Amino acid sequence: MNLRLVKVFLAVCEEQNVRKLLSSYSWLETASFSKSQQQLLIKILLEEKQVETLVNDLKKKFPHLEDWQLSILPVEIKSTPADLTSSKSWQTDQVNRPDKKEIYQQISQSIRLDSTEVSLVILATTIAAIGLVQNSEVVIIGAMVIAPLLKPNMALGVATTFGDLSLAIRTIKVGLTEILISLVLSILFGILVPVNLEMNEIAMRTSVNFSDVILAFASGVAGAISLTVGEQKAVVGVMVSVALLPPLVVFGMLIGSMLWESAIETAVLVSTNIVCLNLAAIATFWVQDIRPQQWWQKFQANKITRIATIFWLVILAILISVIFMFQLKEANAQLLLTK
Repeated sequence: MNLRLVKVFLAVCEEQNVRKLLSSYSWLETASFSKSQQQLLIKILLEEKQVETLVNDLKKKFPHLEDWQLSILPVEIKSTPADLTSSKSWQTDQVNRPDKKEIYQQISQSIRLDSTEVSLVILATTIAAIGLVQNSEVVIIGAMVIAPLLKPNMALGVATTFGDLSLAIRTIKVGLTEILISLVLSILFGILVPVNLEMNEIAMRTSVNFSDVILAFASGVAGAISLTVGEQKAVVGVMVSVALLPPLVVFGMLIGSMLWESAIETAVLVSTNIVCLNLAAIATFWVQDIRPQQWWQKFQANKITRIATIFWLVILAILISVIFMFQLKEANAQLLLTK
């Protein structure tokens, strides 16, 4: 790795502006600030290929300053035999394991809504609807295999722990669009083919209980771990899809068939699954330290992560209260039948 040390001299009043600029770089190695009464010195360590980007951005950010200075110095890193020996075991453990920046970059680049993603959502929804109508578990599993639901849910967790609002907004837009496409198509299926609530594959998704919370949370943990170990196996995608696709399709079909009471409970199931997936992803990434390493980025990321976690926990608490009410209602109904 060819590194360069960039020294930038600016007026002290520009400190906040340059911190904001540097915080937008996920690829930055490190940066330090020191200042006197009139001058601010920033030392930035980064890869050689990123120097031009930094210099251009500084010129755009501070075009009005005539007295700012910049120097670029080569950095030479030497490894001693002891360093090489001590790093062997670490390198063995890290084989095929992406680092934090690689995870962030992979997620950031993969979140897009193109024709392929839309086609997969339409195909997965269609196959799932057919499987539900035919009461076929095998067909439903086939739909979950091709459903592209892993990336948006895990990407929102990455965006949260990195404190990247722009990635979070983009991810939410992609995720909501995919959900909306699937929901609208499911409503159309529900209008064309009335739902039979006695079918097992539909009936099991028109009720919600506390085991569904555990399933969704476990699916979120599996999805997050699959990213941190550099693997995105089909089985992980199925685990995330099982918590989202079938309940979502059932929800749309119930709306199309105007079965409002069952649709409400299915909506609670879908909402609970989404909340648990995101909480699980945030918790897993946090435990594995998948977050920025520079202190000024980490401060912002920690703040956003706390806010997001509190938000999801409040929503989950409300949903659990609703689930408890459903369970109590069902228990009372069973009690009346036995009398």
